[in-house]
Amino acid sequence: MAYADWLRRDHRFSDILVQVSPAPCGHAFPRLKLRYKPSLVQLEGGSCHLPLVESSMRASPLTPSEWREKLEARKRLESEPAGDTSGRNVLLLDVRNGYEWDIGHFEGAKRPNVDCFRSTSFGLSEQEMDSSDPLHGVDKENTDILMYCTGGIRCDVYSTILRKKGFGNLYTLKGGVSNYLTSEGCAEWVGNLFVFDDRLSLPPAKFAEEGEREDAAQEQGGIDTGRSSPSRWLGRCYVCGSEVEELKHRNCASIDCNRLFLCCRWCLEELRGCCCLECRSAPRLRPLLPGHQRYDKWHLYRDATSSTLHISS
Repeated sequence: MAYADWLRRDHRFSDILVQVSPAPCGHAFPRLKLRYKPSLVQLEGGSCHLPLVESSMRASPLTPSEWREKLEARKRLESEPAGDTSGRNVLLLDVRNGYEWDIGHFEGAKRPNVDCFRSTSFGLSEQEMDSSDPLHGVDKENTDILMYCTGGIRCDVYSTILRKKGFGNLYTLKGGVSNYLTSEGCAEWVGNLFVFDDRLSLPPAKFAEEGEREDAAQEQGGIDTGRSSPSRWLGRCYVCGSEVEELKHRNCASIDCNRLFLCCRWCLEELRGCCCLECRSAPRLRPLLPGHQRYDKWHLYRDATSSTLHISS
């Protein structure tokens, strides 16, 4: 946090949003890496041509409380009679990967049909019928599109693409889901939040611990904080489709696959940590790790002898 404090002392960054989440099993980032990257997120064709610094071309940011109000208004709109068209249409757009949605998402958000943000193409389909595109056929002028992702960066970038495509009413969640869970708890959210580090998955309570302490003080004074209790969400095993209560992905044991997937205990043992039968018979396999331990860097297994890598049937 010393770096964050130093940054805030610079008047140019005095209002910067710094988000902190706990690492229950030790340091989530044991080594500090500083690398130059031309872009924080990668897209097909690059992002240098996008008007990222023009605030008018990005979606309008909503605070967590404003976002929650929008979601509640959307639910009321959906409960209205089918023939009532007096209100605006509202579409909830998850701008993440499908595997992130699998362990947690806002209620009513459709699962993204992508496994890498680089290949995201919402609103770009030229086909007459494209059921995989949640924005296909949407009224661009009369539909409020609520975009969300983990921290807000992907939405900021992708909203400029949609703006150029003529979508006029774009809104993003300021600070992303992590900021929302800290501020509003799990209201309208189900499951856990996928994070891109060794923790992989965090329950909403981990983000809201500080907020809950503030709530406890307010409740002693008789103030209703409006926080909701967690909604139970069961993921699905990618192999057999059975319910999975432990919402945490693992990597396929095949070095040449390395797919992130959810797996039930039976399939985990049956396939020895692989995501499918084809990978189970792959030539370069890593050992099955107990629990949700993470594999080391893949090159450490690649450089090992094949006899050490391959798992006997």
